[in-house]
Amino acid sequence: MSNSSALVLFSGGQDSATCLAWALDRFERVETIGFDYGQRHRVELDARIEFRAGLTTAFPAWAAKLGEDRVLDLSVLGQISDTALTREVEIATTSSGLPNTFVPGRNIVFLTFAAAVAFRRGLKHVVTGVCETDFSGYPDCRDDTIKALQVALNLGMQSRFALETPLMWVDKAQTWSLAEHLGGTPLLDLIRDRTLTCYNGDVEHTHEWGRGCGECPACELRARGYQNFRSVVRETVDV
Repeated sequence: MSNSSALVLFSGGQDSATCLAWALDRFERVETIGFDYGQRHRVELDARIEFRAGLTTAFPAWAAKLGEDRVLDLSVLGQISDTALTREVEIATTSSGLPNTFVPGRNIVFLTFAAAVAFRRGLKHVVTGVCETDFSGYPDCRDDTIKALQVALNLGMQSRFALETPLMWVDKAQTWSLAEHLGGTPLLDLIRDRTLTCYNGDVEHTHEWGRGCGECPACELRARGYQNFRSVVRETVDV
């Protein structure tokens, strides 16, 4: 298991795209993995292909590090989930206080399968874009969950995986800022133009911050983060 290798959980959205750039900036060998779990915004899987292609063209040095990509069929997760991400129902808050976009066990399942692939491929670092600073309240995005899972995976596979969460303690504005730091305007443009972070999977509407319906919680969070990011940039320029 090489310490300079990584497997990035890449959904095709802004956060995971930023994590992919983060990994390529740090490791010598980087592979990607995605999951088809019957999500209503399945078009994001196409965004994965678009972003990877743009990345290899715009960043030749990173292209040399970027290895295999795979998408696993986890449709069974969608079959047992009654959520707004796996059913055509209105997005709302449930009696538990969690939004009905929460897919129980999703990140735990994703990271377990990712670790199994990383074990076979000899990849030490498993990178995911979960965050508990600017998020929807999903319990499987929290730092405690990831740390506990890392312990369980290493015990269960007798390995030394490192679950990396570069976005855990940053908000959406800082995520945009990180992307700019890593790849400048070319990376920001790629994220805006070729990623998709929209619960409705809307690729027909384009905004200053990227593609999406502009109305779902994911779009609202992304738009607000971009506005805050641009505001900071303008303030810096003014100073």
